[in-house]
Amino acid sequence: MKVRTRSSAIIGTICLVASLALTTASADEPAAARQTAQITLKQVATAKNPTAGAAGPGGKLWVAERAGTVRVLGGKGLGKPVLDISAETTTDGERGLLGIAFDRKYAHFYISFTNVEGTSTVDEFAVRKGKIQPHTRRTVLTQTQPYANHNGGDIKIGPDGYLYIALGDGGSGGDPHGNGQNLGTLLGKLLRIDPRGGTPYAIPADNPFVNTPGAKSEIWSYGLRNPWRFSFDAGTGDLLIGDVGQNDWEEIDWAPASSRGGENYGWGQMEGTHPFRGGTEPVNHVPPVHEYDRSNFGCSVTGGYVYRGKAIPALRGQYVFSDYCDGTIRSLQMRNGKVTAVNDLGVNGGEIISFAQDRNGELYVFTIGGSLSRIDAA
Repeated sequence: MKVRTRSSAIIGTICLVASLALTTASADEPAAARQTAQITLKQVATAKNPTAGAAGPGGKLWVAERAGTVRVLGGKGLGKPVLDISAETTTDGERGLLGIAFDRKYAHFYISFTNVEGTSTVDEFAVRKGKIQPHTRRTVLTQTQPYANHNGGDIKIGPDGYLYIALGDGGSGGDPHGNGQNLGTLLGKLLRIDPRGGTPYAIPADNPFVNTPGAKSEIWSYGLRNPWRFSFDAGTGDLLIGDVGQNDWEEIDWAPASSRGGENYGWGQMEGTHPFRGGTEPVNHVPPVHEYDRSNFGCSVTGGYVYRGKAIPALRGQYVFSDYCDGTIRSLQMRNGKVTAVNDLGVNGGEIISFAQDRNGELYVFTIGGSLSRIDAA
């Protein structure tokens, strides 16, 4: 799913066995500020390889499990599966059920998974009275994958009501097919579509490459390696992407809510702010707002959310994220698209594979081992 590959490109399962090394700030980024928020992790449930979460009807948090099940978090933990596509996906490589999302009225539920052939697939279900209607299922979008890794797979409904879909560069290592910079493929991109506007979907007229010959009109931004987790700031609408690096640098990319799309985040010419294997920086390269190297124990950035809850006032407005191998929960303080402080929040969550945000803006941490924990005030 999100493990960075070396040139040998052996990506196991989502167990993400990574013999890689961690997070230190780059020389030109702000020094870590004093801890501004005191947090703790309160375990609320146990899942089987949880990969994604989404705020659902009735204020409940819905949780995707990699093997193909979706369960709803209640007062006594996770309930029985409300959806099971385990016969339609696989868990080899970095495949499986990778993302879920609701539209803004909770009238439609979207799942992002790789089918048994490894093809990235986004399906839609109608939702009635808080329940999935299986007979309404339809496929919205598919994309074949040349390898079993770098599928991306995260999906979100943006502030504009459109569906955003993150796809990795197709896998292996080093972007061997040049997909990151190729506007003729959906791989290595963040897509933006209107799933209710056409059959199987419509393309928003203001997408940045609608009138570009040879370019896929679904593309919103490009130059991504494996955008395992992205999110929109519930307070501002800004977009933040955690893009897993290759050998040296993990990055977090940012675009303001006012963006008209078209950002080029540089892969596979750039890895963060650094040329990759002698690459040339594109003239339109949008550098990350934050990057870190692997001089300690990190290996794979786990993108999170800007905290907009009420339980931890000192954390409000900060972008919370982690790294699969390091496990330390950190936050970025930002102003006008610039990072002003990098905070170590003093808690290690273990092998953090994903974050989720509930309807109240509170954040949850998912580990590959199955722990679901809420970030609370210490």
